[in-house]
Amino acid sequence: MDEEETGNVKLVSKEGQVYEVPVAVAKMSTLVATTIDDDADDEDEVREIPLPNVKDTVLSKVIEYCTHYKEEPMTAIQTPLKSSKIEDLVQPWYANFVKVDQALLFELVTAANFMDIKPLLDLTCLAVSVLIKGKQASELRQIFNISNDFSPEEEAQVRAKETS
Repeated sequence: MDEEETGNVKLVSKEGQVYEVPVAVAKMSTLVATTIDDDADDEDEVREIPLPNVKDTVLSKVIEYCTHYKEEPMTAIQTPLKSSKIEDLVQPWYANFVKVDQALLFELVTAANFMDIKPLLDLTCLAVSVLIKGKQASELRQIFNISNDFSPEEEAQVRAKETS
């Protein structure tokens, strides 16, 4: 491990909650790694990195994921997916990690994207794909909070075109 990989860094959530995290864990985020590398001249100081787009509850889950990943890396998700069950695609800990309510799952996707943590983004997107697989358009509109702009007549026309 390099010298830079030792020590801690402070990650600050949107609400101002501070988490002191080992640098090696925090650097799973490309955003954090770049910030740390840019501040490399601040020797020995525990760096504070604000994450204004990440809520406290979400940041604690992200840190939990990254800490576990450092101990037991997630196996790569094989595509095409051989199953529609997360349990068949990743280790049990990771399958249980994404068994959260839908709002938190979507916030984890957003945080993984913002913080640039590819394995977490892959896992959360997999969970979303399993969530939406086989759903009707009306169910998808509800899941993603999308309003239906079609009148019943227009919807019937679209459905007729799809079947022909």
